[in-house]
Amino acid sequence: QQQLVESGGGLVQPGGSLRLSCAASGFTLDYYALGWFRQAPGKEREGVSCISSSDGSTYYADSVKGRFTISRDNAKNTVYLQMNSLNPEDTAVYYCAADLALRRCRLRADDYDYWGQGTQVTVSS
Repeated sequence: QQQLVESGGGLVQPGGSLRLSCAASGFTLDYYALGWFRQAPGKEREGVSCISSSDGSTYYADSVKGRFTISRDNAKNTVYLQMNSLNPEDTAVYYCAADLALRRCRLRADDYDYWGQGTQVTVSS
């Protein structure tokens, strides 16, 4: 059974950092574009960042550019999201997702085939 499991969420003060991990089981991530999405209470799910399978190119939403970094370790079948300089607007449930595609990744939720269950990130003093 294909599964994605996120970890690393929690409570952090403004200006702090967190590193999210997303481990896959039941399939290999080598040929998948990987994305991180988030959903805050009362808001629609939004794309945060993605990384392509073909060339490792990355894409970031403007709201996180320069603060977040996505990376992947195919040997560990895991994708990461390093989040720095967090602010309360980053509070949300964060989801990882996998898209079986060789093209460059996109932050379109409909592209993605598999989703994790989400991990809560709360930025508050």
